[in-house]
Amino acid sequence: MNRIILIGYMGAGKTTLGKILARELNLEFIDLDCYIENRFHQSVSQLFATRGEEGFRKIERNMLFEVAEFENVVISAGGGTPCFFDNMEYMNKQGLTIYLKATPETLRTHLRMGKQKRPLIAEKNDTELDAFIRESLDKREPFYCQAQQIFDTGLLDNGIRIQEVAQSLIELIKSKV
Repeated sequence: MNRIILIGYMGAGKTTLGKILARELNLEFIDLDCYIENRFHQSVSQLFATRGEEGFRKIERNMLFEVAEFENVVISAGGGTPCFFDNMEYMNKQGLTIYLKATPETLRTHLRMGKQKRPLIAEKNDTELDAFIRESLDKREPFYCQAQQIFDTGLLDNGIRIQEVAQSLIELIKSKV
């Protein structure tokens, strides 16, 4: 498989696991948000502020269509990427899509640490963050579940090291190619 596209909610481990997968499978790693930031010389937060969510989602779609043409890559899509336009259908045509599924509790723990970098949650307190995660995950899950594979990252909740989780994911990928 020359394209692996990781999707899932923010904080699910797409970037962390994606980097390990790329290294272990000898592929290039592309984080879609970083790719956008490098192309537009603005952070995702700045793009949200200046162009609004609709403007950002159009940029995101265009950049997705660009990187999904690359060969031999692991792509970490933004948390909302699958939920807009025909992005999920397009990603499924372009490569192996894997939904990194995590519980709301795991997501809250991961997001609490770096929420200032994430425009949709930067100003939320813990109670608001919890409600936001649950509500938006309910809306996004139907899109995420269209992925060709679902991989439960709940292993991390049980104290299993990230490298071991990545190895399980690699085994899944190798069984599909």
